[in-house]
Amino acid sequence: MPLSLDALAPAICALAGRAAAAILEVYHGDFAVRHKQDHTPLTAADLAAHRIIADGLQALTPDWPVLSEEAADIPWVHRRGWTRYWLVDPLDGTREFVKRNDEFTVNIALIDAGAPILGVIQVPVSGETGFAWRGGGAWLAGRSGPARRIATRARAAPLVVAGSRSHGSDRLGAMLARVGDYDLLPLGSSLKFLRVADGTADLYVRLGPTSEWDTAAGQIVLEEAGGALLGFDGRPFAYNRRETLLNTDFIACGDRSVAWPRLLASDFS
Repeated sequence: MPLSLDALAPAICALAGRAAAAILEVYHGDFAVRHKQDHTPLTAADLAAHRIIADGLQALTPDWPVLSEEAADIPWVHRRGWTRYWLVDPLDGTREFVKRNDEFTVNIALIDAGAPILGVIQVPVSGETGFAWRGGGAWLAGRSGPARRIATRARAAPLVVAGSRSHGSDRLGAMLARVGDYDLLPLGSSLKFLRVADGTADLYVRLGPTSEWDTAAGQIVLEEAGGALLGFDGRPFAYNRRETLLNTDFIACGDRSVAWPRLLASDFS
């Protein structure tokens, strides 16, 4: 690697901050909303953040490919040979951006041999930046002052479940009812990963489509904080293993001692 992970992390945090500033310029004005072929929204903020991040990563690590939500049409025949690459969601939570509820993020992850080894989640409106690298712990910084190390907590009672503001289902409600009493913490974008990682919430369960760029940065932050991102088969997520970039259903948990897949999925095959 051209830089060690601990030296690379501040540079990626700074890059995410520049993308966040461009996002806020659009957010605080009038903007148009288009829709992509999959019917998800697209704004000038998505595109501006993508350009800043893609150009910055190319300058910083020119030999490592970049896979971004806004430039994802890279054929599998080319991607399948990648061992190390950047996985980027320039604006995670565009629906929340359009609703102007402040709950959107910038996600940048470094993937090596199918696993995230560095990740940054930047929250443009609050100025929070969550970041982690393999073996270096998980950290949370505000607009000023030093970053603090964060950690997940042991399962609480009642459980606090971070849930999507824009997605949900009766099946998920029935599944969560199996864990007993719980309080729902509605959040948009990868803020849900941050709140599990910093011990504010215990669990985030997602049923339905997400893409690999939605989860990679959150996964390494959560893992380094002591938690896990698991499929319902109990295995950690792996990346760039299939032609599709869509994820399976998943469980993001803080307390790894609990058999969450078995507890949640019983009778819901």
